Amino acid sequence: MRALVYDAFGSAPRVTELPDPVTPPGGALVRVVAAGLCRSDWHGWMGHDDDIAAFPHVPGHELAGVVEQVGEGVASSWLGRSVTAPFVLACGRCPTCVAGDGQVCPEQRQPGFSDPGCFAELVVVHAADTNLVALPDAVAPESAAGLGCRVATAHRAVTARGRVARDERVLVLGCGGVGLAATALAVARGARVCAVDPDPGARERAAGLGAELTLEGSGTAEEIEAAVRSWSGAGVHVALEAVGSPQACRAGIRSLRRRGRHVQVGLLPGAAGSVELPMDRVIAWELDVLGSHGMAAADYAGLLADVAAGHVDLPGLLAPGGPVGLAEAGRLLTAMGTSPSRGMVLIDPTR
Repeated sequence: MRALVYDAFGSAPRVTELPDPVTPPGGALVRVVAAGLCRSDWHGWMGHDDDIAAFPHVPGHELAGVVEQVGEGVASSWLGRSVTAPFVLACGRCPTCVAGDGQVCPEQRQPGFSDPGCFAELVVVHAADTNLVALPDAVAPESAAGLGCRVATAHRAVTARGRVARDERVLVLGCGGVGLAATALAVARGARVCAVDPDPGARERAAGLGAELTLEGSGTAEEIEAAVRSWSGAGVHVALEAVGSPQACRAGIRSLRRRGRHVQVGLLPGAAGSVELPMDRVIAWELDVLGSHGMAAADYAGLLADVAAGHVDLPGLLAPGGPVGLAEAGRLLTAMGTSPSRGMVLIDPTR
């Protein structure tokens, strides 16, 4: 199979031929129709993820495709079905999974991190009966790759973690794939959204999805707070940080009203994770500071219902220009640390 690989952290990705993966017991082999290029892939390439332990490494964790083979013990009804899968592949057996929290399974596997990823023609999905999600006929696989990470992550952050409700004020920090999806989902729930991003194109897309106010957001956390409070009055009910910036994290918490909820989605690896927070205010105002880490496959019904209802326009979240091939994906991966996000980049692994 054709695949994009890198031979060391920070090295130039290259397109190569690899042996087809072996379908394991309990797993499924998926032929990738489309994959999504996510900032988490850049973090992996930079060496920020300890799960990447062998080279050459195939990145990629957002996928949509067709089930080509199933392993021993997997329902044969999956064969030929269009599917996606969450980026956290839960084991399905541990107490955490049994409790319904597969997105934080301690035995999890992740394509593109602990395992070879989906920037390839074929990828293995472990614990297939637990992790495969069948795509409705109305959802084209070519635009569904983001359901595995960014759109699913945004959905759970807005609904289960942020509990966004009608007429609430919501601050979205970062207008990449997660932030744009979160904006659309919050607006669909009747919330009023302020979106923050330094890139004019990203702010324009957020406004097109219904953001009432957009901010450039290059100032200090206190300056961002002042601008948000001038719009929201007492502060926002929910802040959702979707870029992975200590300053944006602080700004989100500082912009909350009393008993507000901050949802941290953007990754903060290494030293960036030690964020200086106004804990005096967190205590006195009873603020909630919540992490959000994807979504278990069992919880996808609500997301797919939102897609079917038009609350999330999957093609509308995509970057302009259409899918790219593997070689171009490698170039875009290395540039993600400095290039602004203009939506979700789709990869066609056959190109």
